[in-house]
Amino acid sequence: MRKSLPMQIIEIRPAALQHCFALAKSAALSHFLVMESHELLREIFDAKTPKEVSADLELSTSMIYKWAQPREAEGGGIENPLDRVEALFRSTGDTRLVQWLCQRAGGFFIVNPKNTPHPHFLIPATNQIVQEFADLLQVIAAAAADNQITAAESKQIRARWEELKSVTEGFVACCEEGNFSQLKKQAGAAK
Repeated sequence: MRKSLPMQIIEIRPAALQHCFALAKSAALSHFLVMESHELLREIFDAKTPKEVSADLELSTSMIYKWAQPREAEGGGIENPLDRVEALFRSTGDTRLVQWLCQRAGGFFIVNPKNTPHPHFLIPATNQIVQEFADLLQVIAAAAADNQITAAESKQIRARWEELKSVTEGFVACCEEGNFSQLKKQAGAAK
């Protein structure tokens, strides 16, 4: 059974790794494009047929086909599982739902920050990213010093990695948006 991993960014090198890794360079910047759930399912069903999915899920093939139809269509689609998960998230506001799904797909979830800094404060922000990376490397080096990594050390490495990803994602989002107000606030609070 082929599993489809959510990929936000398209450019992949080399071709043999195309299905595994999304790189940070993309002409299309697909993570900015919003796709309706039924459209995504239609694309997924190009790779794995509704008949195969219905057999795997023990559901009727007609139901699977309806998931890939717009709900507005006359006699069209029904609320599909993607819509239900989104509705559950909107109802609860609990990002653990999304984090759980990302973990099941072999990935992770990072919230895109809404507000970010101004160019005058880019140097401290880049220094923070470098420091977070250095901290991660220090934790890894300390853990690997005895040629084994314990569960506690693994947990510490994961925590530093998550912090690095969050700090870097915040910085990248600021760059993409050209909105550096949040970095400015952080730099002012650090003084």
